[in-house]
Amino acid sequence: MNAPATLLTPTSLADRDQRLLDTARHGDLDAFEALVRRHQRRVYSLAWHAVRDQMLAEEIAQDVFMQLHAALGRIESAAHLGAWLRRTTTHRVIDTLRARKASRSLEDIAEPQVGHGAGDPLAERLVHRALQRLAPRARLIVMLRYMDDLAPTEIADTLDMSLNTVKSHLRRGLTVMRARLQREAVR
Repeated sequence: MNAPATLLTPTSLADRDQRLLDTARHGDLDAFEALVRRHQRRVYSLAWHAVRDQMLAEEIAQDVFMQLHAALGRIESAAHLGAWLRRTTTHRVIDTLRARKASRSLEDIAEPQVGHGAGDPLAERLVHRALQRLAPRARLIVMLRYMDDLAPTEIADTLDMSLNTVKSHLRRGLTVMRARLQREAVR
């Protein structure tokens, strides 16, 4: 008779992160590497959806984890770790987008080479193109709201801004995206 499979609940995952965090703070590189492996997909995904460039997203993720290593002593808990990673990634993305804004046309950004499931590839491409037209901060706010499914209050906490500012960016961002999509539909 087989033993029942152990389900990893959000609580047990947070407990595991807490143990890894505590161990990594004491200089255990294996524990730090385990933390990186546990969170690298989320950090990379957030970066990639913002910059739409694999190498740049990898560079951002690497920078975030280098910053994490330097900040381990200031990370208070597993919950704080998740918020810290999201905040640091979004700030790093904003800096990267500002720096490269003048040097690269958004139309030149390559589409992903991996499948997106059963969705309409043309519609996805149009939505991503409309998203890329937003200012960096508005783009991240829309992504955090609709791709990471964060509430506006969580976004405000992550980006250190007022709730009204987040709501304003969401409203304007969605208005710009709708207009862009309507123009594309007419073509």
